[in-house]
Amino acid sequence: MSKSKRLIYLPLGGAGEIGMNCYVYGYGAEGKERFILVDIGVSFPDMDGTPGVDLILPDIAWLAERSDQLDGIFITHAHEDHVGAVGHLYRHLKAPVFARPFTAYHARRKLEEAGADPDVVVEAPVWPETVTAGPFTVGFAPTSHSIPEASALVIDSPGGRIVHSGDFKIDHDPRVGEPFDEAMWEEIGKAGVRALICDSTNVFSRHEGRSESELPKPITELVAGARGMVVATTFASNIARLKTLAEAGKAAGRTIVLMGRAMKRMVTAGVETGVLKDFPATISPEDATQIPRENLMLIVTGSQGERRAASAQLSRGKYLGHQLKEGDMFLFSSKTIPGNEIGVARIQNALSELGVEIVDEQSGFYHVSGHANRPDLQKMHALVKPQILIPNHGEHRHLREHCRVGEGGGVSSILAPNGSLVQLSGNAPGVVEHVEVSRTYLDGSRLIGAFDGVVRDRMKLALNGLVVVALIVDEDDTLLEGAWVETRGLPETIGKGASLQEALEDNLEGLLPRLDDKTVMDDDKLEEAVKRAVRQVCVAEIGRKPEVTVITSRLMAD
Repeated sequence: MSKSKRLIYLPLGGAGEIGMNCYVYGYGAEGKERFILVDIGVSFPDMDGTPGVDLILPDIAWLAERSDQLDGIFITHAHEDHVGAVGHLYRHLKAPVFARPFTAYHARRKLEEAGADPDVVVEAPVWPETVTAGPFTVGFAPTSHSIPEASALVIDSPGGRIVHSGDFKIDHDPRVGEPFDEAMWEEIGKAGVRALICDSTNVFSRHEGRSESELPKPITELVAGARGMVVATTFASNIARLKTLAEAGKAAGRTIVLMGRAMKRMVTAGVETGVLKDFPATISPEDATQIPRENLMLIVTGSQGERRAASAQLSRGKYLGHQLKEGDMFLFSSKTIPGNEIGVARIQNALSELGVEIVDEQSGFYHVSGHANRPDLQKMHALVKPQILIPNHGEHRHLREHCRVGEGGGVSSILAPNGSLVQLSGNAPGVVEHVEVSRTYLDGSRLIGAFDGVVRDRMKLALNGLVVVALIVDEDDTLLEGAWVETRGLPETIGKGASLQEALEDNLEGLLPRLDDKTVMDDDKLEEAVKRAVRQVCVAEIGRKPEVTVITSRLMAD
């Protein structure tokens, strides 16, 4: 390798958080590198920190400024936190998108929905075949995960070999998709691996991971023993689990209903791409209303507490003609992702109030994770034998702990959260620069920056309430007495049942005539005086300092 060229790694999302995966690899002279991008995913908002936002996307400004140096986008698998942003952000990148067929199916759909050309997606072959992109050759090496055709990437360049694990687990019988092939990984490692960039999600789980193939027996027994209607939810993308649930329902003599757009879409994609075979027959929710409820099994979306998903709709009452009743059973065949606990608890409490029996992973063996636990991570380290370990796909505490695990096994480790530009070349690899990265919000149909102020203002309104004041100034720059006041998100009454709105209007009626001419003639000074007066009243009467908007209308002389 020429001393003037370097091999770099830069996470723009997914390192220091779970979700929104987005990783840049580059090779070349500093400032003139050629790049590839691995994954371009999303995270999901919450009402506390991102009210009203539809999706959270990575901040790709750094890469977009260098898009003419980008030779390819590689998607490891079809989970939303890896492929979900491709449609929204593709216009800023415009490079070929490489993915295996099941993932390519979803990437094309997302590009088409965004008005982009779906034909930019290229179906990639499986390792040991490779794809060439600039100075890189990239191979899709199959791994087992909770979605079909998940792949790690074997990335070769003049600067050495990198293995990007993607999301993976060690499962020798995943039911749908390829099993984990230890011999293949050992062979990949024999060629010499400069760096392993590795999934850290389950680094704190100290027991060996369990196989998807262990679930059919306990789930089948659970469903067979149910008396009322059975409802089950899991990640819509886990079509191996969907098949297990559907087969359990069929074995119990129940008719299977898929409820939720994502659920139907994933099963359709699995069938059309050939990765899902012999899935039990299903009927529509509408047709299922003609079947006795004790003979039904609904497989529904919303395992993470999503407010608009089928699980939440059922917990709130009747949905698509179906209603849960006392004695029914609801199975959560899933793990609650950190941050979603409140939403899931809300649904489970609502189900409990209906008299529904709730079964989850605390009740028995009804779920296995799609991510490698600590012993499996250690096995991956041993198979690949990297010179350097760089943990990714985890919160900061996961990355730090994974570094400790690597160091404990004799592997030099680098802690590199989002924005850390790591130089992998030379005798002293490490973080050489910090790139400013934030996040992008999809708000309705618009993309907005985290620092644009939209979400910040929305949070202020939610926390503080709003007072709108309308003033009229005549042709002589004289304030017409009286101000119109409207409040939102504030108590209507104050002490002794008096009106807050009237109290504000009365206060302003006394204030306005006392303002000097310079204040009345200057919109900014007038606005500031009114805001100050309104907030003083609100603090005194209700103990709150609201946001205040002042609308000043000036009459013009003829």
